[in-house]
Amino acid sequence: MEIKSVISFAEKHSQRFIDDLVEFVEIPSVSSSSEHIDDVRRCAEFLKDKMLQSGLQRAEIFETAGHPVVYGEWLAAEGKPTVLIYGHYDVQPVDPLELWESPPFEPAIRNGRMYGRGTVDDKGQIYVHLKAIESWLSEHGQLPLNVKFIAEGEEEIGSEHLEEFLENNRELLKADSAVISDTPMFKKGMPSICYGLRGLAYFQLNLRGSKQDLHSGSFGGAVKNPIHALAEIISQLKDESGQISIPGFYDDVIPISKKEHADLSALPFDKEEYREDVGAPALFGEKGYSVLENLWARPTLDVCGIWGGFQGEGAKTIIPAEAHAKVSMRLVPNQNPERVGDLFEAFIKEIAPPEVEVSVERLHGGDGFVADVSHPAFNAAKRALQKGFGKKAVFIREGGSIPFVQTMVDTLKIPCLLIGFGLPNENAHAPNEWLDLENYQLGIISSIYLYEELAQN
Repeated sequence: MEIKSVISFAEKHSQRFIDDLVEFVEIPSVSSSSEHIDDVRRCAEFLKDKMLQSGLQRAEIFETAGHPVVYGEWLAAEGKPTVLIYGHYDVQPVDPLELWESPPFEPAIRNGRMYGRGTVDDKGQIYVHLKAIESWLSEHGQLPLNVKFIAEGEEEIGSEHLEEFLENNRELLKADSAVISDTPMFKKGMPSICYGLRGLAYFQLNLRGSKQDLHSGSFGGAVKNPIHALAEIISQLKDESGQISIPGFYDDVIPISKKEHADLSALPFDKEEYREDVGAPALFGEKGYSVLENLWARPTLDVCGIWGGFQGEGAKTIIPAEAHAKVSMRLVPNQNPERVGDLFEAFIKEIAPPEVEVSVERLHGGDGFVADVSHPAFNAAKRALQKGFGKKAVFIREGGSIPFVQTMVDTLKIPCLLIGFGLPNENAHAPNEWLDLENYQLGIISSIYLYEELAQN
C-alpha cells in the first residue's frame, strides 16, 4: 500500500480533523463529578460513533460498575501483527473556573493552540490515532496491521474498574504490542518515547477535635484546634532536604543507575527556563538529584488541598470541629501503593496529636512502569517518529501516572509504547489546558507511519 497518499489525505483534511476534535472536547465528561454522569455516558456514545465513522469494523460500549469502556477494532490484515491502542475520554474538573480565559468546554483556537478541558489529556491524543486510522482506511480501505482500540472513562479517577475489564476480556484484547498517547514530548520539535511512569497513592486526611464548631473565646485554650493539628502533621511528612519522613517509604525504591543518570543528563534541559515557565521564584526537590531525576525517577509527597473552619467574608470567631487535607504520593516502579498506604497510615497515627481523632481515606492508586526499550517495537516507534517529525526521537520518563499501563503489561504480556504528542506546559489538569495543533497534525502523520512500521515486526 502506498503510504504517500495516506499522508496526503491527512494533510488535505487537517482543518476538518481540527473541527472534529472541537466536537469531542465540547462534551464535559468529568468522571469525578456526579453532576456529569450523563455527560460521560454521552461522550462514550459519541466516541463509539466516531470509531465507526473512522472505518473500524466494530465498535461497542462495555459496561463496568463505573463509567463505560469503549472498544473498537479492525482485524482484516491477515497474518499481520495486532496493535492495541489505549486512551481515555474522561477529563479533569475545571476548577477554578474563573482562571479560564475562555469557557473550558467551548474550545477556542488562539495562536496555533486549541484551548479547552481535555484537548491534550486525552481527547486530542485519542483523535490522533482515530484520524490516522481514518486516513489509511479512506485511501486504501485497509490498514497495514490489525488494530484494537479501547478508551476508558475513569482514568482521571484511578481506573478503578479497568483491571476487571481487562481480566474479563483477555482474549478480546490480545495483541502483539500496545500504544498509549497520553504523555508529553520532552519539548516542542523533539518527538519522544516515554519508557517510565510514576505510580500513585492518593489519600484524604480527616481530623476531628469536637462534636461541633466551638466559640473561640469560650473554649479557646481548652481544646486542640484540628487545623493546628493538621498543620503539625503536614509539617512532619517531609524534612528540609525534601526527603519523605515516613519510615520504610524508600525501602523498595530502585536507585537511579549510572547509565540512566548519564542519559537523563544528556537531554537538553534548561533548569532556569523550566523555572521561568513554571513561574516559581526557585525550584525545590530532594537534594542529591537533578530536576529531571526528581520529576521522573524519584517518589514525591504533596498536599493537594487543605480546608477547615470559617472561610467566608469578615470574621467568625470559632475553633472548627474538623480539618481535612488531600495528600498525593507519586511512586516509582517497585513501590506498591497498598504497602505505601499502610506505612502512611501507621505514621499518621504515630504523629497525630492525641487531642484529635484522625482517619485516613484511601482514594485511589496505581503502579509505576518501566519498559524494556530493547524490544523491536521501540525501534519501530523511533523510525516512525523520525519520519513524522523529521527529527530523531528521544527516550524520556514521565512524572505522571497512568495506572492501567503496568496492569496491561502484566496481564497481556506485551510491550507498551508511550508516544505522546502533548507538551509539558500545556496545563493538563489546570485552567487553560491547550493542545499544540502542529503537534496534533504531526502526531497523526507519525501514527500513520507507526502502523506501517509495527506491521513489519
